[in-house]
Amino acid sequence: MRAVLSRRSLQLVAPVALLLLPGAGGLAAQAQPAPSARPMPAARPADVASVDAIVAALYDVISGPAGQQRDWDRMRSLFIPGARLIPTGPRPEGGVGYRVLDLEGWIAGAEGWLMTNGFFEREIARKADRYGNIVHLFSTYDSRYKAEDPAPFARGINSIQLVFDGTRWWVVTVFWQGESADHPIPAEYLPGR
Repeated sequence: MRAVLSRRSLQLVAPVALLLLPGAGGLAAQAQPAPSARPMPAARPADVASVDAIVAALYDVISGPAGQQRDWDRMRSLFIPGARLIPTGPRPEGGVGYRVLDLEGWIAGAEGWLMTNGFFEREIARKADRYGNIVHLFSTYDSRYKAEDPAPFARGINSIQLVFDGTRWWVVTVFWQGESADHPIPAEYLPGR
């Protein structure tokens, strides 16, 4: 079922979240099918060589003008098999919800919207914690319809979990919330802190 979402409701749950919502009928806990048996594409070595590189690749691969096909195999190459993308935010009927998507479910929901609309998301601040081979990032983002737009239409925080397998970095989970009037981004997660 496709739902038509207002610009206001997209802004409330936005960015990498924005990409999930075009096919969503609102945020709710939903089970997803098992990960597909699609073969894992090889990653560009430069995309997975460091934490900075994989985060830059993650933002880059979803960004582009209207009509530009995204490189979904590049996107797939960044994530472990079974990875999850989880937007959270206010439900239209009240309360807070979330959706748990596998990568193929996320791509299916985002692809049509991205072909129709320009979308540029970038990291504007980061707080990182590392222990051994695992990293957790609070990656503050802003989103614009065109790269040259003077102001973003949305901001939020991506909670990104990464793992280093001894050879390369992988994205395990991206869990995020868009900024809203009720939940402004705290100063400690903004640039200059």
